[in-house]
Amino acid sequence: MDWARLRRNFWQRLNVAQNNILMSLQKTLGAATRDAYGQALVEAGKANSKIVVLDADLASSTRTGMFAKVFPDRFVNVGIAEQNLVGLAGGIASTGLIPFISSFSCFLTCRGYDQLRMAVAYPNLNVKIVASHGGISVGEDGVSQQSIEDYALMTSLPNFIVMVPSDEHTARALIHAAVEHVGPVYMRTSRPKSPVLYTKDTEFEIGKGMVLREGCDVTLIATGLLVWESLAAAEELASKGIQATVVDIHTLKPLDTPLLTNLAKKTGAFVISEEHQIWGGLSSAVARTISQQNPVPMEYVAIQDTYAESGKPEDLMEKYGLTARHIVSAAQRVVKRK
Repeated sequence: MDWARLRRNFWQRLNVAQNNILMSLQKTLGAATRDAYGQALVEAGKANSKIVVLDADLASSTRTGMFAKVFPDRFVNVGIAEQNLVGLAGGIASTGLIPFISSFSCFLTCRGYDQLRMAVAYPNLNVKIVASHGGISVGEDGVSQQSIEDYALMTSLPNFIVMVPSDEHTARALIHAAVEHVGPVYMRTSRPKSPVLYTKDTEFEIGKGMVLREGCDVTLIATGLLVWESLAAAEELASKGIQATVVDIHTLKPLDTPLLTNLAKKTGAFVISEEHQIWGGLSSAVARTISQQNPVPMEYVAIQDTYAESGKPEDLMEKYGLTARHIVSAAQRVVKRK
């Protein structure tokens, strides 16, 4: 029996089905994850009267304004005072309520870091931080509002769960999961609309990655907006005879070590993609974990130790190497190193 031919036919049939799905996904641009957060927050507030929301004068942009309209007596605008925002949330959480706090990611994680450390992480309080405008896809707002360090900062805090949804359905599901989880949670949301990858019925679990496509030659690991780019890259790679598994790591901490270890054994090569500084983000976490479990060649698609600039989101993502084209090149390099 010609096993090689059977294997080729199997992957060809699989990729026809997967490519058809990708074509339909490409036509569906869903809500931004920040919009989904606002909607999910209202849903959660209706179901749980312990939820209160605080914002640092950016409720229109973070979408907590949706909650404020429905529950004005459970919403507080603390003004442009991120340190106070975090400190207040810690005090509120100590009473048994569940505070959700929001601002732009760069403001919350940088200005409020000492308070995040001492008023939330150290006492292990039940505070939920949902920070919008993550990464360089913020675009024209410029470097002062482009958060590229938040994964590193927040995963380094003990007791924190760190999550980055890839589409509106992921965001809604993970917000509800955050309510149920007792302890600090950080979630980054994005400004641009996200391509739809899942349905409203898809089930998500904190700490469990999602395999969106199966392949045997390389694993494309991504989070946030880079998940779609990885799927697009996998489609192009298939046309070049390289079959890629694509994984959505929506939870950076805790990392899905069993899944990643199994994929390292299966495909023998990784490309990790993230809209974050290359130091201290998803790439670092995966490399550290896999070096202990089952070392494989890896390539990294990330912001290369630099700040960006003001510009259109798509132009910035291209200039700083965060598109499907760059993932394809990285995959080709890493497969040669196997």
